[in-house]
Amino acid sequence: MKERHRSPGDSLGRLLDYAAGHRRRVWLATLCSILNKLFDIAPEILIGVAVDTVVRKQESVLATFGVVDVKAQLVLLAALTLLIWICESLFEFLYGVLWRNLAQTIQHELRVDAYGHVQRLSMAYFENRSSGSLVTILNDDINQLERFLDGGANALIQVATSTLLVGAVFFYLAPAVALLAMLPIPVILVGAFYYRRRAEPLYAAVRQQASAIGARLANNLSGIATIKSYVAEERELLSLSADSRAYTEVNARAIRVSSAFIPLIRIAVLAGFVATLIMGGFMTIEGRLAVGSFSVLVFLTQRLLWPLTNLAQTVDLYQRAMASTRRVLDLLETDRRDDGAGLPLSKAEVRGEIEFKDVEFAYEGRSGLLKKLNFTIPAGTTAAFVGTTGSGKSTVVKLLLRFYEPSGGAILLDGRPLDSLLVSDVRKAMAFVSQDVFLIDGSVAENIAYGSGVVDPERIRAAARLAEADEFIMALPQGYDTAVGERGQKLSGGQRQRVSIARAILKDAPILILDEATSSVDNETEAAIQRSLERIAIGRTTLVIAHRLTTIQNADQVFSLEDGNIVDRRSKAASAAQ
Repeated sequence: MKERHRSPGDSLGRLLDYAAGHRRRVWLATLCSILNKLFDIAPEILIGVAVDTVVRKQESVLATFGVVDVKAQLVLLAALTLLIWICESLFEFLYGVLWRNLAQTIQHELRVDAYGHVQRLSMAYFENRSSGSLVTILNDDINQLERFLDGGANALIQVATSTLLVGAVFFYLAPAVALLAMLPIPVILVGAFYYRRRAEPLYAAVRQQASAIGARLANNLSGIATIKSYVAEERELLSLSADSRAYTEVNARAIRVSSAFIPLIRIAVLAGFVATLIMGGFMTIEGRLAVGSFSVLVFLTQRLLWPLTNLAQTVDLYQRAMASTRRVLDLLETDRRDDGAGLPLSKAEVRGEIEFKDVEFAYEGRSGLLKKLNFTIPAGTTAAFVGTTGSGKSTVVKLLLRFYEPSGGAILLDGRPLDSLLVSDVRKAMAFVSQDVFLIDGSVAENIAYGSGVVDPERIRAAARLAEADEFIMALPQGYDTAVGERGQKLSGGQRQRVSIARAILKDAPILILDEATSSVDNETEAAIQRSLERIAIGRTTLVIAHRLTTIQNADQVFSLEDGNIVDRRSKAASAAQ
């Protein structure tokens, strides 16, 4: 999907829409933040009341409420101070728990939803994206949002609350002083909005560059053996250093804009405080403002204006979070095209007849590869596809697994159009063994059971025996409980391939697909794998992509492909007749 440019405000609206199910928790957390700030400001008012009590005594504000005795007034103030302190602490605890738990919940849901969505994207999407950049979005960008929700949201709410509450008290006590004290606020807000506009493209560039670093790291770590074999460590280090330097430079530009905002706020704060101090002081000396009220104004000026000095950091955190949010939500809005509607298909009802009728296909940005491809594989037979690299052999498998959709023609399974069936059901009817074996970072048993949901150790071991893998598995330190490491790196290539075949056996699918399953193993391992494949192919429709003749010697049909066309086809029956 083409990336669309959106403003941070739009990103916030989209985030609120996404988190609509948590609105009650958001409102509750917001209420606790407001009440905490209310009780946080109250002590400054009490200080003014205390000054008023000491100066005016029986004529103080508290005396008008019936507490005439000065000592009683002070005791009442002490009790109110204790109550306010308890309430302020209570609501600080509550907003901390609520905001942090909310941040963790949204972070969890967003990451799971985004990853679940990514898994359902078409294979064409991944051709144009690096895995490292996707990892950056799924991990770092979501963490960036969590950091803002963890503290930044509360900070913004409390700044707004302070401005409204303190402003109300100011205008009640001394409207003229309030006007002067509030003058810096528009300057600060205008500066904040200006900063936001300046910072938005800068932080978008920061996130983009972070993705580039993630992509390079993921690519290099997966290919570390190649890097070492070609003694290319220094070259890759220089490349990473260049990417990291570029990230530092774009981040530095954003930091410069952020740092320029902080002095602006401090100057505005100083102006508001000086105005309150001078004008309020003059009014107090002239008797137009009570000493207690002047004390309240002085303390509240700091309460109002000094927290605004942290607004730059809060807006900076917000800006980073919105840049990350936009990337995550854009990913969630990417068209899936991989799990659309279709008719259900029971694995038990699949016979396995496969037919390609005038199938055409081209990868994005490339000329046509398959050109009106036609062939039929009867149910329960074995068909082999041979040809040079790039002839279209693996593309046939990808179309059959619906990793891609043909641009023309039709693929039929038991006479039914493949694109009319549920993708998940189609894939459940097929067991796929690739030359690029993928093993999860778990035990041997977990890898054999992967995709079938089988937990019975006897069935797992029976599948391993058929794959001629039981002997080497039992020789491992913990047998079937031995961890294979990331991508099975603790096993040899042949061992990984046999575990993969055992996995396909355990799935017990009516269609078996072998894509160069013996291309990277030694002769002994190949013979063992070939024996396994001959056994498990009985009664199944089997497609074999191969280079070696030994792999296709028992095939019922052999199709030779060149430039996306079948240039030769041979059948066992025809050969026997000759």
